[in-house]
Amino acid sequence: MIEYQITPANLGAHIFVVRCSVSKPDPAGQRFTLPAWLPGSYLVRDFARHIVSLKAECAGQAIAVEKTDKQSWQCAPCEGPLLLEYEVYAFDESVRTAYLDDERGFFNGSAVFLRVVGQENEACQLQIDSPAEKPGWKLATTMAAADAAQWSFGTYHAENYAELIDHPVEMADFDVVEYEAAGVQHAMVLSGRHDADSQRLANDLAKLCETEAELFGGLPMSRYLFLTRVTSGSYGGLEHLDSSALICARRDLPTKGMRGTSETYRNFLGLCSHEYFHLWNVKRIAPAAVIESDLAREAHFKDLWAYEGVTSYYDDLLVLRAGLIKPNDYLDQVAKTATRIWRTPGRFKQSLAESSFDAWTKFYQQNENSPNALVSYYAKGALVVLCLDLKIRLETNGEKSMDDVMCAMWQRYGIDRKPVPDGSLEAVAQEVSGLHLSGFFDVMLRGTEDPPLQTMLEAFG
Repeated sequence: MIEYQITPANLGAHIFVVRCSVSKPDPAGQRFTLPAWLPGSYLVRDFARHIVSLKAECAGQAIAVEKTDKQSWQCAPCEGPLLLEYEVYAFDESVRTAYLDDERGFFNGSAVFLRVVGQENEACQLQIDSPAEKPGWKLATTMAAADAAQWSFGTYHAENYAELIDHPVEMADFDVVEYEAAGVQHAMVLSGRHDADSQRLANDLAKLCETEAELFGGLPMSRYLFLTRVTSGSYGGLEHLDSSALICARRDLPTKGMRGTSETYRNFLGLCSHEYFHLWNVKRIAPAAVIESDLAREAHFKDLWAYEGVTSYYDDLLVLRAGLIKPNDYLDQVAKTATRIWRTPGRFKQSLAESSFDAWTKFYQQNENSPNALVSYYAKGALVVLCLDLKIRLETNGEKSMDDVMCAMWQRYGIDRKPVPDGSLEAVAQEVSGLHLSGFFDVMLRGTEDPPLQTMLEAFG
């Protein structure tokens, strides 16, 4: 077992202290490395640059440790036990890395926990310490508790390193909105000042989660958390194995007495729907390139549209199916997505397959020329999947739809978490629908034509 300990050591300086203990290190010299990126975020972020000091000792004696590349360290040979101790600077308020101040702490494991090379499949134990100066802080994570009570600091357990880094942790004096959906306990943690109507949030999220669970025939986990940072004006999310990290503006949340569904709350529900849908599509129906990656370098693949585009298609659609918005609200969202694409000249320069493959170096590193050179695999992907769904429904006389395609992907790849090769969604869509769709996919994915929205929507009135 690999033992980790993380301590919010200096809130004012934004420093986490991390200790990693290895009982049986490699006798030739143990190597450690930190991921360069985290699944779900297709940009190399070089987390190791935030490590400000590092030292090692073996059986109580200091030993030499040498940095071998930008994210790896090599310890001198020793028989063990080997203890590595290092400081991590944490001051990124996004959902992707780590943050610590006197109001809250947050981290993704990929930003703070060094991987013990060669022992990635060993079980991991994590001790999370509470800051002495913040006795009122609670802790939220979906990592399995070893001796920690719910919402408390203590010891947690992960089956392996991959699981260790896929359960983000929020620590603060946060509020908790609990509800049950499809027989499973859920909660939304709200960290930051807000005036949200907790009961409405619970009711609406329960309907949304149950709608998504119904699509796939049940839920793949025993507990789920939305870890939500409330700010004055931010927006975003990142999916994880049994949770998601969100950031939103106060105005995005429903308030008591609010009638109907405001545009900002509609967008927030769409964000929750998007990240929750990733429970299936990305976290379990997962691209082979990501599953097989050691997270040290880019993992290029051409089907990113099939994960983010498909999910972007379903996010607002499932909010509609849950009865939380009206049909015209949904069509407004589709129109806004289409308008964003029509205003992007880059859609005639870059195909969806190219956009997917180059996400690492282009979509996530945009400049002033990006609108002229790029197309979003989120937005255009959603429009292409909308056309695909309508085409399947139309040409099978309503007997099949995109729902059947996604359920087939779940049965074939997701349940057993088999790596999904590029092109799989295309093949499954043709198999499930019984239609010849290769021409459609060639034009929509590998060409630069606009999706035939007007033609397809007219057929459905």
